[in-house]
Amino acid sequence: MARTMQCDIVSAEKGIFSGEVTFMAASGNWGELGITPGHAPLLTDLLPGPVRLVLADGAEEIFYVSGGFLEVQPKAVTLLADTAERAHDVDEAAAQKALEDAQRAIANQGAEFEYSAAAAQLAEAAAQLRALRQLRRERS
Repeated sequence: MARTMQCDIVSAEKGIFSGEVTFMAASGNWGELGITPGHAPLLTDLLPGPVRLVLADGAEEIFYVSGGFLEVQPKAVTLLADTAERAHDVDEAAAQKALEDAQRAIANQGAEFEYSAAAAQLAEAAAQLRALRQLRRERS
C-alpha cells in the first residue's frame, strides 16, 4: 500500500493545494472522515468547516471549506468547494462579526427577515472560527 496519496483542494476561483499527503480529515454529512492512502473509493458531500492535511514530510496544514464534495480514490483525493482557503488566511475579526450579526438577526426577526440566509451566515462564520481554533490547537 502506498504511503502517500495525491491531494488536490480546488475552490470555484482557483486551486488552493496540490501535493502528497499521508492523511486527510474532513466533516461529511454522515460524520467525520479520516482518509489515508489506499482508502476505498468514496464520493461524499462536505459540511462547512476545517479540513486537516498531514503532508508527506509530517507537517500539518488546516484549511477552511464552505462545503463541497470529496472524491476519494486509492491513490488520490480531490476536494471541490465553492470557497476554500488556508485557515491562517481567514479573517477572524470578520468571521466573528458575521457570527454576531447572524445571531442578532435571528434573535431580532423582523418583517423582512430571511431565516435561511441568517442561518447560512451563522453556519459559515462558525465553521471559519472552528478552522481557526483547530489551527491554533495544531500549532500549540
